[in-house]
Amino acid sequence: MKKLFSFLSFCFVVLSFAQLPYITITVAKDSSGDFTTIQSAINSVRDLGPAEALIKIKSGIYNEKIVIPSSKHWITIEGENKENTIITNDDFSGKLNPLTNEKFNTFNSYTFLVAGDNVKISNLTIKNSSCKQGQAVALHVEGDRFVMKNSKILGCQDTLYSATDHSRQYYENCYIEGTTDFIFGQATVVFKNCEIKSLANSYITAAATSKDNPFGFVFIDCHLTAKEGVSKVYLGRPWRPFAKTVFINTTMESHIVPEGWNPWNGDKMFPDKEKTAFYAEFGSKGSGSNPDKRVEWAHQLSKKDLKNYTVEKIFKKSDNWIP
Repeated sequence: MKKLFSFLSFCFVVLSFAQLPYITITVAKDSSGDFTTIQSAINSVRDLGPAEALIKIKSGIYNEKIVIPSSKHWITIEGENKENTIITNDDFSGKLNPLTNEKFNTFNSYTFLVAGDNVKISNLTIKNSSCKQGQAVALHVEGDRFVMKNSKILGCQDTLYSATDHSRQYYENCYIEGTTDFIFGQATVVFKNCEIKSLANSYITAAATSKDNPFGFVFIDCHLTAKEGVSKVYLGRPWRPFAKTVFINTTMESHIVPEGWNPWNGDKMFPDKEKTAFYAEFGSKGSGSNPDKRVEWAHQLSKKDLKNYTVEKIFKKSDNWIP
C-alpha cells in the first residue's frame, strides 16, 4: 500500500508539472522583460515545442506586424491589460509593401496572423488602424483550437478573418468592431458573451462555410451594438455558397434591419447563394430582433434544435476538444 501511495503521489506531481508552461517569457517596451518586441519573443520559442510556452506582455503600444507560424504551437499570450496592452499596424489591401515592392491584399494585410495550433490570447487589443482605404485585417487566424478571451479586435473592413475550413476558434468576453464584413471566413467559430459593434451601415458577417461543415459562425449570448448614427446593418451575407451563421440568445439593438440577412446579389461567380446558405436565430432580444420580418430563406430555431448548438457538439472531432 505504501508503494502504491508513493506511485500515485509521483503521478500527481508529474501531471501537475505537465500542465505548467515549459517556458515563460516577458515582453516589455521599457526593457524590463526578456524582449522588447512580441515577435522576437515568439521567434525564441522552440519549433514544435514540448508543451505550452507562456508569453506575458506588459502594458504598452506595440507597433508590430506579428506572425505565429505553423511551426509554433501551444503558445499562450497574456496581456497585462486589454485597455493598455495594444498591438497595432496599418497595412491594407492595395498598400505598397516596401519590403517586396508588391501591394498587400486582404489576406496579408493583418496586424496579427496565427497559423499555429493551440494558441491562446487574452487581455490585450489587436488593432488595424487603417480605415476607409480598403480591406484591412486586424486578426487573421488559420490554426486549429484557437482561444481568445477578454480582448479587443479593432478595425474597419474585414477586421477578423477566421480562416480555413479545418480551424476551430472560440472567442469569449471579447469586443469586436468594424464596418463591412468585419467577421468573415471559413472556420467554425463560437462567440460567447461578446460585444459586436458596427461602425457603419453595412454587414456584420460574411461566412464562407464549406458544404460539408455543419457549423460556421455561432454567436451565443452576445450583444450587437452600433456607433451613433448607424441605423442599417445586416446580420450577414454569404461570401460563399453554404455559408452558415447562427445567433442564439443575442441582444440586437435598433441598427439591425428587420429583414436581418442579405443574399449578396450581383456575385456573378456565386449567384443565388441564399439557396444554400443557412442563417438562423433563436431567442433574439432587443429592438433589432424581428423574427416575423426576417427574409423568407432565414430560419428560426426551436428549443429542440438548440441541443445541436452546444460548444461540445460544435467543436466535436476525434480529439474531443473543448475550449
